[in-house]
Amino acid sequence: MAKVHIFDTTLRDGEQVPGCKLNQNQKIKLARQLDRLGVDILEAGFPISSPGDFSSVQAIAETVKNSIVCGLSRAVKKDIEVAAEALKKAKRPRIHTGIGTSDNHIKYKFRTTPDVVLERVHECVSYAKTFVEDVEFYAEDAGRTSNEFLAKACQIAVNAGATVLNIPDTTGYCLPHEYGEKIAYLVANVTGLEHVHISTHCHNDLGLATANSIYGVINGAQQIECTINGIGERAGNTSLEECVMILHQHKELGFYTDIKTQLLLETSKMVSEEMGMVVQPNKAIVGTNAFAHSSGIHQDGVIKERSTYEIIDPAEVGVDKSSIVLTARSGRAALAFRLKEIGFDVTKLELDALYDRFLQLADVKKEIDTDDLHFLIESKEEIYAEYSK
Repeated sequence: MAKVHIFDTTLRDGEQVPGCKLNQNQKIKLARQLDRLGVDILEAGFPISSPGDFSSVQAIAETVKNSIVCGLSRAVKKDIEVAAEALKKAKRPRIHTGIGTSDNHIKYKFRTTPDVVLERVHECVSYAKTFVEDVEFYAEDAGRTSNEFLAKACQIAVNAGATVLNIPDTTGYCLPHEYGEKIAYLVANVTGLEHVHISTHCHNDLGLATANSIYGVINGAQQIECTINGIGERAGNTSLEECVMILHQHKELGFYTDIKTQLLLETSKMVSEEMGMVVQPNKAIVGTNAFAHSSGIHQDGVIKERSTYEIIDPAEVGVDKSSIVLTARSGRAALAFRLKEIGFDVTKLELDALYDRFLQLADVKKEIDTDDLHFLIESKEEIYAEYSK
């Protein structure tokens, strides 16, 4: 089994979501939780972006005990110097520096030439290396960069001392097989990778961030950059919990992470509360409906054997138990199960009588709660008498 390193950028890329600004105390609180969760690398922020971000990165660097603490910079000397200063007290510091490599970025963003960009790759990695040993190079918009030019940029970065090559699908454009092939191309065409990790950093503009990250790992990447709840700019980043549980469930792929999966729900809720970002109910792994069943067919199967409709044991991600949600789509088995949960055993005849009244109530209320179940039980004799006529 090969380890996949989890690089969490909730506090940097995730915090770029409009309206999700965190203060320093909130960032430290989340950093401690992420460290406890077991992330290998924690990207604490973009130090030069503001005095507040510098201070937060500095405070996190002093606080975090286990994870590598990373600070982002552009391929600009001042950025790198400020990042290095913010990371001074980190037990394990990493500077994350780079530049856009796609034709689009070179032409429209930098208004320069490919050769100048390659020079800047060498300069930024070499300069960062004078401050810290661990330097990650990012090739922004790698997803739309030709594989040949990307390999050139990565080779220069490796030669300059980069320890990690970050291959971002910045606009979420790649299809999974294309992104996987891009990683495979780099593995085959960049030399000196024996002690260098290739990293995925995928955005979710087309809903493919998780799939692309997994295809990247299958094709040779050893690190996934992601966020809790998949938060991030535009449609978000790769979801940490999704990638971790995919690798956890599909052991045949041959990968593992050091994430303490039982803390996933707790961490998800903490990020949601601190950032004010509600997690959609149908969100994989941590959504409120991820382990909820309302269809009678599904409920009957789960009651008999959980694995019929659940591929993950809820306890593995910190969920107490599956939920049987009573609606008009629920069957007798689900009603009997919920009644037993609150301490009532009923006979088959009683269940048949209660079920008819239950359906009438469910059509009106849409979802039946515990109070409704108590009402049915309290009216059991009357309902049964009417049913028996």
